[in-house]
Amino acid sequence: MAVGFPARYDGARMAGRDIQDLGQAALEAWCVAQGEAPYRARQVLAWVHRRGVARFEDMANLPLRLRARLAEDFQVGRLEPAAMALADDGTRKMVFHLPAAPAGDGRPAAVESVLIPQLDRPDGARDRLTLCISSQAGCGMGCGFCATAALGLVRNLRPAEIVGQVRFAQTLAAPERLTNVVLMGMGEPLANYEAVVTALELLTAEWGYAISPRRITVSTVGLAPEIPRFIAETRVNLAVSLHAPTDRQRERLVPVNRRYPLAVLLQACRDVPLPRRKRITFEYVMLAGENDTDTDAHALVTLLHGLRAKVNLIPWNAFPGAAFTPSPRSRVLRFQDILRQHGLTATIRESRGGDIQAACGQLAAARPAA
Repeated sequence: MAVGFPARYDGARMAGRDIQDLGQAALEAWCVAQGEAPYRARQVLAWVHRRGVARFEDMANLPLRLRARLAEDFQVGRLEPAAMALADDGTRKMVFHLPAAPAGDGRPAAVESVLIPQLDRPDGARDRLTLCISSQAGCGMGCGFCATAALGLVRNLRPAEIVGQVRFAQTLAAPERLTNVVLMGMGEPLANYEAVVTALELLTAEWGYAISPRRITVSTVGLAPEIPRFIAETRVNLAVSLHAPTDRQRERLVPVNRRYPLAVLLQACRDVPLPRRKRITFEYVMLAGENDTDTDAHALVTLLHGLRAKVNLIPWNAFPGAAFTPSPRSRVLRFQDILRQHGLTATIRESRGGDIQAACGQLAAARPAA
């Protein structure tokens, strides 16, 4: 797995930094620079992430000298929501206010994450508890059917700010535990590559949150050059936001298609050395009159031919100012049926939290009033 932020010790950069921004290799480098054994890094990381300890002086199995040096160079931040909302279906949305980036334009950042319970069993018990988190404040991809796009890109999140959403949600959900984490909130994860990969290390490591990579999914709008690298450096699931079967349609819906057209994107997906029985998920938002005809369904079948693919059909969730209409349920079912008739696995993502603007495509923290 890639090291992320940063791999080498730099005292000036480390001073006062949140230790949750560092993966194992970076903290090992810091330990060596202090004259400590590299294994001390794993001990520190376990205290911070697995045990949730916020004060270095409480890390009992570390030498006093090391505890003092940690306190000089680092802090352990905590992400707390500025607001929360509860939907009728039990979905919870958290809004986090973050400081402006030092090198940015001075705008404060706000992000949202969503905690989604899934009641699957007859006795009402939960089989899944999914957390949808953000990787950027705002988004620079410009997809017109997504509320986050209206914000533009405010700034990237640091690893500490990404995993901080998980830490808070796990505390909120206790004694239940999160079963799944999806990076499908605000932002394009592969446009914040190093921070996201470092956050994934923290989330999956046994000294960290110990979440199985099989339980984590990262969604990308299709930054083709990063896809093979991401698959090689992580073991999590990848979902590609496709949304159209032709370049003409996709350029209208997903502007990045002008830079990475479908042929380039699909070739990057074909080049991925997928483990046996693993598939790439292609997300497809259903927009009436845009991409939901029988012809579109057949074109999608042709486009994905030869790929180990699963299609996740997403009924579009409306938001103020959007120029689209959701496909009728009957049309979504017909589209799904065509895909299945041609051997594609096709599921429908049921919307959750729409009454609090927490459903897929509705996240727009700090969105300016109309």
